[in-house]
Amino acid sequence: MTITIVNLTAPAMRTRMYEALSIYVQAMGYPTGVEHMRAPLWSEHILRGGWRAVGAFECPAPADIGPHTPLLGIAYGYRGTPAYWWDIQVREGLTHSGASRRLLDNYFELTELHVHPEQQGRGIGRHLLQALLDGRAEDRVLLSTPEVPDEDNRAWSLYRRLGFQDVLRHFTFRGDQRPFAVLGRELPLPVDPA
Repeated sequence: MTITIVNLTAPAMRTRMYEALSIYVQAMGYPTGVEHMRAPLWSEHILRGGWRAVGAFECPAPADIGPHTPLLGIAYGYRGTPAYWWDIQVREGLTHSGASRRLLDNYFELTELHVHPEQQGRGIGRHLLQALLDGRAEDRVLLSTPEVPDEDNRAWSLYRRLGFQDVLRHFTFRGDQRPFAVLGRELPLPVDPA
């Protein structure tokens, strides 16, 4: 079956919120119930400047997507600004590491990118990311992802294949004891014609 990637409007994202959050919980290995804590934050993100979301569906064409067509993957983000928690945290990390904070001058924050675990390995994540970043006006894209030994998971493999470089490594965000990497790359992102 064909995978179709579509832009999700704010109303469509709100309608599919808990379906998207279920994918997030499963992909991240979080316990059931976390989606209820994340829903208000995801809802607030929709209101941010430059917000964009894309979804992956298994169907031949966008016109075939109905209310019962399952969502396979979700990606969204928005234009980063110093007013947001993530930017403040990363800005402090860059200052402490001695790296240039100019990376935060004009960027798109890739906030979430998740594919249902049963659908991973089909190229859905790459297509979601390419669709999400297509035509963005920002100079670069930045993201954070949990550190894993030897960068040995599908997310890391995807980011490295698409040219994401280290911005910060083994960084701890306030309120989360896990080490994260902040990765980035210049835009535009080359689009795979497949």
